[in-house]
Amino acid sequence: MANGEFSLIQQYFVGLGEGPFVERGVGDDAATLRVPAGHVLHVSTDTALVDVHFPSDLPAADMAYRSVMAAASDLAAMGAQPMALLLSLTLPAVEKDWLQQFTAGLKAACRETGLPLAGGDTTRGALSLTVTVLGSTPESQFLTRGGAKPGDRLCVSGTLGDAAAGLSILKGEVSMRCPDAEQALRDRFARPTARLTLGQALRGIASAAIDISDGLLADAGHLATASDIGIEIDSAQIPLSDALRSLDDTEQALRWALAGGDDYELLFCLSPLAALPAGCTEIGRVVAGSGISCDVMPEQLGYDHFTH
Repeated sequence: MANGEFSLIQQYFVGLGEGPFVERGVGDDAATLRVPAGHVLHVSTDTALVDVHFPSDLPAADMAYRSVMAAASDLAAMGAQPMALLLSLTLPAVEKDWLQQFTAGLKAACRETGLPLAGGDTTRGALSLTVTVLGSTPESQFLTRGGAKPGDRLCVSGTLGDAAAGLSILKGEVSMRCPDAEQALRDRFARPTARLTLGQALRGIASAAIDISDGLLADAGHLATASDIGIEIDSAQIPLSDALRSLDDTEQALRWALAGGDDYELLFCLSPLAALPAGCTEIGRVVAGSGISCDVMPEQLGYDHFTH
């Protein structure tokens, strides 16, 4: 059966599973991984649905790349070293050109993150991707959302709001006068970067960390709840890219940075004496109390599947 499940796996996904931690990958009933001595295993799963997490006309290569990076960002937030990933792919039909593009994007993301494809599943139905990532850290040397203390500084990597702007551009809701800026924002949605190297560098330095997937304010709230502290954010300190700053509607640009989500940057807390990593910005502080406060508070603080 040329387009059957097993021939599909053999043709498009076998060969993406080589890695130092993979003993047995695609082709057996289960993957077999080697976990380094004295390490613990970290596992996270992320599901992406068509017309929910990405528009249906997003190129297949970008769907694959984006889904891997979104899942890998959870490893970055734990400070974990990438080991392998599992992919469950649901397709309405087998289309050769689409699958070739999808595999190209998957291969690029696997190479960029150091996450070989160790296994997964394929089935027929509405288009969806579920990526499970596995990583490791030395015992008791991983990052968590709990642990922030009053007096810590609140810091973030990269720039915020770009992905939300890029999605609005892809959906035809926003247009920009500068083609280069518009393309840069599109790329930030379609091709995000999981901050894996930074996450590992923050082990033993950051008191708490989380990746920004639902929006800065929403994820800061998760961190505050887990650490049982309050967080104050200064909107003037939030880093915006040149592309986003070129938007005529500066208030909308800030709303995207505060609540847009999908940037997959790291939000973390540092003691007053810790050095700020390159490419990161201090945007607020940890205080006694609970919840988050910011001088600009949009009506919607971030994305939630059951309220949107």
